[in-house]
Parts: sequence; C-alpha cells; structure tokens
Amino acid sequence: MMDIQEILKTLPHRYPIILVDRVIEVEPRRRIVALKNVSINEPVFAGHFPGYPVMPGVLILEALAQAAAILSIVTLGDERPKDLIYYFVGIDKARFKRPVEPGDQLQLEVDFARELRGIAFFKAKATVQGQVACEADLMCAYRSPSKAPVGSLSDPGN
Repeated sequence: MMDIQEILKTLPHRYPIILVDRVIEVEPRRRIVALKNVSINEPVFAGHFPGYPVMPGVLILEALAQAAAILSIVTLGDERPKDLIYYFVGIDKARFKRPVEPGDQLQLEVDFARELRGIAFFKAKATVQGQVACEADLMCAYRSPSKAPVGSLSDPGN
C-alpha cells in the first residue's frame, strides 16, 4: 500500500531512525500493518550486543510509534497541516516476548483505540513469523514545530 518513497513523504524521520520499510495495509482511523526489515548493517548492532546482536526494545517501540504516526497522518488526509510533527508521548503495558535479531522481519500492527484532547491512543503489537515480539499501548500527539512540547530541542529554554 505504501513503499519507502511514500513513507518518506509522510514521516519526517530519515536514516538511521526511519524504522518502517513498507505499509501493507492501512484503514484510516482504524488500523495499520507495516513491515520493518531488520538488517545486521544497522549501526545499533555494533554495540547491542557484540557477538549476539539483538534489536533494542526501544527501537521496536519506536517502529510501532512510527506506524501509528503514519496511520494518524493518513487518517487526517488533506486536513493535515504541512508542518505537523507527530510526537510519541507515552507507553503503557510494554512487554517483550522474544528477541528480534538481524534477518528478522517485524510485522507492525497498530490499532487505533481512541483520541482525547489531541492525544491518540493505540494498541500495538510487533510480531516475527507470527510470534509476538512486543506488545504495548501507545500514546501520540501531533503538534506544529512552533508549538513543540516544553523541554524539546526547539524550546529556547533548553
């Protein structure tokens, strides 16, 4: 449904932090299924862990959050302001069930749960060959860069 070129037009992320390679299904305001191909060439594997490369859980969660952002941006469609940035603002009930290693393909499944005062809530799951690698409840909020959260890099008080 979306290849990497379309994903790069949708998300502001770039190498080495773009963590969604393809979207295979998206139903606006409902759900998204996306893929992340895990490669030994990714810089994180030089140190996590030498001799036993494992994808850090925080990057699995980030991949799920990026899929959630794509779902939200597709849902907004033409109503989306061009300078909109989707921030990952919370995680609940994160659980890791199996390690993710180079050569694995993560299937990222994110279901929209609800929205409250500009914060969207999602149920997210990452699987490898049908086995759950990670599950979590995610919260994301969109802002324009001029209205970035306090404490962000664009905040002059930092």
